[in-house]
Amino acid sequence: MESGREEYRNLFRAMVLSRIDGSVEMDDEALRLLIEQTVRDYCAEEHRLTVGELRQAKKDVFDSLRRLDVIQDLMEDPDVTEIMVNGPDRIFYERDGGLYESGRRFFDRKRLEDVIQKIASGVNRVINEANPIVDARLQDGSRVNAVLPPVSLSEAVLTIRKFPRDRITMERLLELGSITEEAAEYLKVLVRAGYNIFVSGGTGVGKTTFLNVLSDYIPPTERVITIEDSAELQISNIPNLVRLEMRNANVEGNHAVTIRDLIKTSLRMRPSRIIVGEVRDAASIDMLQSLNTGHNGMSTGHANSPADMLSRLETMALLGEEIPLLAIRKQIASAIDIIIQLGRLRDRTRRVTEIVEVEACVDGEIVLNPLFRFEEEGEDGNGRIIGTLRHLGNRLKRRGKLAAAGEEQCLSYM
Repeated sequence: MESGREEYRNLFRAMVLSRIDGSVEMDDEALRLLIEQTVRDYCAEEHRLTVGELRQAKKDVFDSLRRLDVIQDLMEDPDVTEIMVNGPDRIFYERDGGLYESGRRFFDRKRLEDVIQKIASGVNRVINEANPIVDARLQDGSRVNAVLPPVSLSEAVLTIRKFPRDRITMERLLELGSITEEAAEYLKVLVRAGYNIFVSGGTGVGKTTFLNVLSDYIPPTERVITIEDSAELQISNIPNLVRLEMRNANVEGNHAVTIRDLIKTSLRMRPSRIIVGEVRDAASIDMLQSLNTGHNGMSTGHANSPADMLSRLETMALLGEEIPLLAIRKQIASAIDIIIQLGRLRDRTRRVTEIVEVEACVDGEIVLNPLFRFEEEGEDGNGRIIGTLRHLGNRLKRRGKLAAAGEEQCLSYM
């Protein structure tokens, strides 16, 4: 069935391309009409196709010319969360935390590279032999990474992390058991009060999604600046919102706009709150300094625990400035109030595993105050982990922002 579908896709595609006048720009509707006429002409020559085959063939040809070719169906499948293309013949996808081979294939290497070029050019990025790596995004916010030979030793590699069509809310996370109502209410108060929050976790645990959820609690009267390498945040409740995205250097290696540049310029834009999509390099020192100069903010980073996140921040900050380690630690302890750790458990569910307060820097070491921790209690009959995110009984120590925001009574018992 798949081989027959592939044959018709390639046949009709070649016929349509032969009929396109390259000197005239053709919109999507005109292309659909041309595909329709091409398929009709083919069937008029006593070639018999079922109604379903006709419909699928026309869609496949349009997808190959204007969309993402053979992986478009995977993009449209709401249960697929990630697509991994290891060359034209090896296409994998993730569903419910499991990895599967799709059985699909691109016609040839050029067709795969054409899709990569289409994605990169759509967000003004360049990828070629001189610049063989690109991070980009699709119109729906899905995150894209592509690597071309010679960096990829065999074929072009394309990875797409899809964003859900329906924006995830805290109510949805509660339904999924990713967080408890008590912890959700706790975080709601902290965000409203302007606490500086860092979301930590490994790859694919939902850090950006969780940051989106937290943004729902930002008071709509604030002016919010978002800073990202590829724009993915979906903040919808803030009228006074400015979105900034870094820009890579051009083919001559000039005119790059880095995350560091954007953080620095955001300070002159009268922000109430600065949200940095992810900190992964020397930009961490600029983020820390912005949080230490009267600005509230949130960000994410890759780490296996809150303590590891602090160590990574130290390392990244040292890459940016030659500052004594003690000074870096004091800046971190002063700038970051709360770290939320996310994890993917062995049953493939994503959970908030820990919430800690960054209390202070004492005798050269950053002291953490654990507030919530996920405690496993066993498994149900389907192998799903049973457990809950429990409050550990430790009171929040840094309560100044609560008092300043008039939220002290909301967490008076914690």
